[in-house]
Amino acid sequence: MSSDATGETSVPRKNPLLRVLDRVERGGNRLPDPLVLFAGLAALVVLASFLAGKRGISVNHPGTSANVAVVNLLSADGVRRMLGEAVKTFTSFPPLGTVLVTMLGVGIAERSGLFAVALRRVVTVVPRWAVTATLIFAGLNASIAADAGLVILPPLGALLFASLRRHPLAGLAAAFAGVSGGLSAKLLITSLDPMLAGLTQTAARTVDPGYAVTPTGNHYFLVVSAFLLTAVGTLVNRKWVEPRLGEWKPRAAEPVTTEPPAAEPVTPTELTPTERGGLWAAGMSFLALWAVIGALALPEKALLRDGAGTLAPFFDGLIPLLMISFLVPGLVYGYFAKTIPNDKVFANMTSETMATMGSYIALAFVASQLVAYFNWSNMGLVFAVKGANALRRAHLGGIPLLTAVVAVTAVINLFMVSASAKWAIMASVLVPILMRMGYSPEAAQASYRVGDSVTDVITPLMPYYPLLIAYARKYAPSCGVGTLLSTTLPYSIAFGAAWTILLVSWLLLGLPLGPGAPVHYTPVQGAPATTAAAL
Repeated sequence: MSSDATGETSVPRKNPLLRVLDRVERGGNRLPDPLVLFAGLAALVVLASFLAGKRGISVNHPGTSANVAVVNLLSADGVRRMLGEAVKTFTSFPPLGTVLVTMLGVGIAERSGLFAVALRRVVTVVPRWAVTATLIFAGLNASIAADAGLVILPPLGALLFASLRRHPLAGLAAAFAGVSGGLSAKLLITSLDPMLAGLTQTAARTVDPGYAVTPTGNHYFLVVSAFLLTAVGTLVNRKWVEPRLGEWKPRAAEPVTTEPPAAEPVTPTELTPTERGGLWAAGMSFLALWAVIGALALPEKALLRDGAGTLAPFFDGLIPLLMISFLVPGLVYGYFAKTIPNDKVFANMTSETMATMGSYIALAFVASQLVAYFNWSNMGLVFAVKGANALRRAHLGGIPLLTAVVAVTAVINLFMVSASAKWAIMASVLVPILMRMGYSPEAAQASYRVGDSVTDVITPLMPYYPLLIAYARKYAPSCGVGTLLSTTLPYSIAFGAAWTILLVSWLLLGLPLGPGAPVHYTPVQGAPATTAAAL
């Protein structure tokens, strides 16, 4: 017999994978508390930088040919930097502002009762069998809202599952797997697409100076990937995640739905007239708000466009806009449902929301130092260059090399999570090699994007990982790294296997990866000598 994260006794495991996950959970939870763990990892990075720096470990950057050495953080300059920039490192930690600003609006929407009522309404509209698939599919497409999806969807997934009396950690993990583990699989183009396409094009032009890579170069492949990962994620949740977590029984102090007044007895999912009126008003306010935002962003010379006519100002202001998008409907619902009768209740709700973020803020401080130390030491960059060079020296054929790109990228991503930073290094090595083998730059980029996504869901160096632990502890106070890892690991494994099979099948069939983006490339005669020498 074993116990899950809520302390409940679960049935004996017979499935080999479930036994492995139990071992992962037990081993991970024997580690120190995440706060102490991240602090220890930060100290380990500093020590590793000292040892690697003393040995003079360095690489030549494949894109710039500049020599990049591991920086010893225990040198005089390193110590001064760690001390002098500690506060700046914390306050500029990307997830911190995103989380706290977004939570101001999310907290009001939750504490006013809007989320609970809206989720109960969702339960009546979406068939129960489709809830998990809907959640994962929404997560896969949440990247259009940049990192806001990581802040918003996992807690909503947990709350949705809790409202159905299903284990909230399963809902949290499903949403997180969609947003993070399936980062590149989506229906729409996001800001990441032109960024990666630009790096791919730069690498491709060392072989073919006229080659152009568009942001839609992988679009067909990624759209199909979204539907595949939705099906795979739903199966993983049904067959492994929820059976392993077992039945969830909420603690008495944790109501999962807004209870209707005693005078209006209803079924658990039926809404009272007051709730229906508040939900309708909140929905109308949301639509009106985004109609205004659309008017400020869509016209050619709109306020939320820059001088060049792009939507950069809109995307720069997306986090405050999302905060307002939760705050306004939350207030409107609270007014009509009488859950926010005055300004004092509203102020208390915002204070209570920020109070619940205390554990996350503490985790964010040590996590920000850990990520900064790793970046300052150059160890991630050195690791990425060595991984790319190892692929070059392996002398693999086309399909084996492309699948090796997936595997090596997935491993590197455990230590260096920035998609653009990794590809800036790897593209300059891999794109020319694959072009010489007859594969297009878009095929190389597609292979990279698969590997770059699937391990996001399991790496503690992912900046939002501490936030996931904070969310999980709302339902399972004893949740540690082991619990979260053992819950998300099945998604990482299944996504990696299924997505790689899709990639190989796509390449073998020779299907276009996007508009005007074939799988195969015909080498240009008389390639530059410098490129041939580099290969």
